[in-house]
Formats: sequence, C-alpha cells, structure tokens
Amino acid sequence: MTKPYSEACERNKDPILEVLREAFADRCKVLEIGGGTGQHAAHFARHLAHLTWQTSDIAEHLSGIQQWIDEAALPNLPAAMALDINQASWPQIDADAIFTANTLHIVSWPEVQRLFERVGALLPHGGVLAVYGPFKYGGMHTAESNARFDAMLRERDLASGLRDFEAVDELARKHGMVMAADHAMPANNRTAVWVRSDVMRE
Repeated sequence: MTKPYSEACERNKDPILEVLREAFADRCKVLEIGGGTGQHAAHFARHLAHLTWQTSDIAEHLSGIQQWIDEAALPNLPAAMALDINQASWPQIDADAIFTANTLHIVSWPEVQRLFERVGALLPHGGVLAVYGPFKYGGMHTAESNARFDAMLRERDLASGLRDFEAVDELARKHGMVMAADHAMPANNRTAVWVRSDVMRE
C-alpha cells in the first residue's frame, strides 16, 4: 500500500506548528480528530515532544495513517485510533487538548454540532481546542479562492461547505469554550483556538 500524501499538508504543517507551539505549550495529551494522511500527526509529534499525540480517524483511513506513525517511530505517537464523529460513544481518552484540520467544511453542520458537543464534554477545565481550515466571516468569503472552493464542496455534497466563523464560535461557547485566538494562516485559512472554561458552562 502506498503511503498517503497531501501536498496541502506539507505546505501548512509548519505554519500550524508555530500556532500549536503556543496553544499547546502547557498541554500533555492531544487528541487529533480526522488525522487524514497522518502527516500532521508525525510532524507535530516530532516537534512537540512534550505532548502525546493521539491521532484518530474513521476506520478506513487508519492503515494509511499508521504508515506515517510506523515510519516516525516516536515514543509520543501511539497507534491511530478509530473515531467517527457519528458513533454513539467516543473511545475513553484522557486528553487535555484537541486538534482538527480541514474537517468542519467536509462534514455536515449537524456533525459539526455533534463534534463540538463531544469536545466540550471531553475537555477538562483549561483544555484547548485548535481548529485549522477556511471560514466565512459575516457570511462573506475572505478570498475568491475560498468562494470557489466552497462552491466545489457544495456541488459535490450539499451538506458540506465553509462554515460561518460566528456560528462556530457560538457553538463553542454553547459547549463551554471561550475564544482565545484566531490566527490568519497562508492560503486564506485560519487556526482558531478555544479554551474550555467552567465559567462558560450553561
């Protein structure tokens, strides 16, 4: 089996890493949701050696991710675990940070809602959520390329598409997370960071 590879992951891994160095500086264990090819997991675990980086994805992607994990052979990068946003219960994991990249615009809005609900329940007080990807702001695209990307996604699947940042932030607040940072990234992407706060819980 050929090891999966994404040129986009190769381009964005270092800019994301710089954000995570700060956002996850005092964290111990990260759960990555939607590990994709596995490139991010291998890169971040190598450069954030103080973290245990637990990546996950749907079962059909695990063998490809595992190739990157096996090649990296890092003590802080365990085997990838199966996790589907829609499964009735998530695996028990003692994580104090969560990372996901390029997932919110692929899954449906109900799945985004379910993701934030589960993240809010999983993270302890002070836990950190970092989300990478493109967003709309005030209902508007930040670049023509994002508008074209959004149209392509919706043509392929009407349930997918770029999310309104304000709606996502409201969803995070609903589940006990407060915005900590919203970083501009290359290629009109963002890395948003929320912190779980008991004060925010409803």
